[in-house]
Amino acid sequence: MSEMFLEKFRALVPKYLEDPWQPSDGLSEEELDDALEEHAFTIPLALREFYLALGGSELMEAYHFFWDPEELEVDDEGFLMFLEDEEEQFTWGFRSGDLRVPDPIVYRKNNARGEWVSEDGTFSEFTFDMFEWVFTDED
Repeated sequence: MSEMFLEKFRALVPKYLEDPWQPSDGLSEEELDDALEEHAFTIPLALREFYLALGGSELMEAYHFFWDPEELEVDDEGFLMFLEDEEEQFTWGFRSGDLRVPDPIVYRKNNARGEWVSEDGTFSEFTFDMFEWVFTDED
């Protein structure tokens, strides 16, 4: 399996946490596979590499909360949910039909209305943009 985003995700640790990336910032292949073994679905390559790079880091809970791999679930509308905001107003996920796409489009659900809308960006684009937004001071 080729690595598409692993190094780019690892680079977020020194960029935003000002520490060099350490193996403890991510999950090992074995840890991730163990956490995912109960699921009846596979996760996209970009999400897999995100967990390998950042699954043990503080970035998992930087303003929004990325779900731990064992907590991932597909909702009744067929979306694999992976992220929630701190007020639990929104949830982000992928259409389950897109899980084999290496870097699928992200959708956002308004939890009060139950409506999913496209974020018009892939997981990698969304994630890099989200961290840029979270860590940019607006003085």
